[in-house]
Amino acid sequence: MAHYQAVGSIPPKRHTQHRRPGQGDAPGELYYEELMGEEGFSSDSSLLYHRNIPSTTVGAAVWELPDQSTTPNHPLTPRHLKLHELFDAETVGTTDVVTGRRLVLGNGDVRISYAVAGAPSPWYRNGIGDECVYVERGAARVETVFGAFDVAEGDYVIIPRATTHRWIPVVGGDEPLRAYCIEANSHIAPPKRYLSKYGQLLEHAPYCERDLRQPDGPLLAEQVGADPDEQTDVYIKHRGNGPGGVVGTLHTLPFHPLDVVGWDGCLYPYVFNVRDFEPITGRIHQPPPAHQVFEGWNFVICNFVPRKVDYHPLAIPVPYYHSNVDSDEIMFYVDGDYEARKGSGIGKGSVSVHPGGHAHGPQPGATEGSIGVEAFDELAVMVDTFRPLELGEGGIAVDDGLYAMSWSKGAGRAAPGGAHSEG
Repeated sequence: MAHYQAVGSIPPKRHTQHRRPGQGDAPGELYYEELMGEEGFSSDSSLLYHRNIPSTTVGAAVWELPDQSTTPNHPLTPRHLKLHELFDAETVGTTDVVTGRRLVLGNGDVRISYAVAGAPSPWYRNGIGDECVYVERGAARVETVFGAFDVAEGDYVIIPRATTHRWIPVVGGDEPLRAYCIEANSHIAPPKRYLSKYGQLLEHAPYCERDLRQPDGPLLAEQVGADPDEQTDVYIKHRGNGPGGVVGTLHTLPFHPLDVVGWDGCLYPYVFNVRDFEPITGRIHQPPPAHQVFEGWNFVICNFVPRKVDYHPLAIPVPYYHSNVDSDEIMFYVDGDYEARKGSGIGKGSVSVHPGGHAHGPQPGATEGSIGVEAFDELAVMVDTFRPLELGEGGIAVDDGLYAMSWSKGAGRAAPGGAHSEG
């Protein structure tokens, strides 16, 4: 996100001496400058000034990741995954957002996981790509080397590749922390059509820089009650020969990772709340690109928010049937009443999988029932991928086995394999 920020203590000129306060006439020790940059010095970057040499480690071990294996969606079928059935209430208190994620869907470009967490995560760094974590429910403090955020329901947390951070859930609320985790093998950014050639969000974009929350910082170990010299483990997800090409390593540092006294640049984590998305509407039904919020390599992220709908006198507000021949469409239903899916069994916490090669659209009766409706009260997060998604162990565990039959006129008849449609 090319939106320059300068935080904390930095020198007037980059790549020049920056020192700690000295004693008397003696100069202080140098801070250690780290360039965190994308695309080999050819894209956005930030300079961070550390108390310690950022390359230092005193140990390395294997981090055995949760199951990252995937199973092809074959035979090809639409699916309904009930994410709220993935975690038992008894285990939430010991589950964290990093090590407790369960893989729902994935391919070589993006992995979608889900976690319901009540425990602080370890320090963590994704060395494969950026992460977009949508906070479905609950609240947390996210501490990073750039600073910290307080996040809550409806927040997208965008964390650039290789950013060391941790999640600390707020306990005692009405809901535990529920996190929908979209892990890219690339960078995640606003759609290019929303941006000027210099990176400013344009007037037609459904949000602007005022809607983005930058981290409060700098954040140092002593500010979180930690010893700056505390030996610390950092969990790293990186490329390798594991399932999905993903493996884990645990690095031990001889110091606490919160040692950045200042930074500046255009690469850093930020937060955007879905309630600040301004929906684009029209006289007739608007296609999903009108709802796009972010993009990565070979996938896009859209959100469907409460909004007024089509106002042509003959408009049909729900979507037409469509075959996205190049895409798999993954919809996570967060809140409200999703008009097009009525009668399918889908509700809050559901994920629908509409694979490329299968025409999909409203459930029977939804098209006629939507005529005359003036507004939709719905909130959903959609990921469209341009390569087929496979099912992770979490997705397989909560597949209802019924959804594919929900368009059949004979709702309730036995489906292949003995399943029955919910109609």
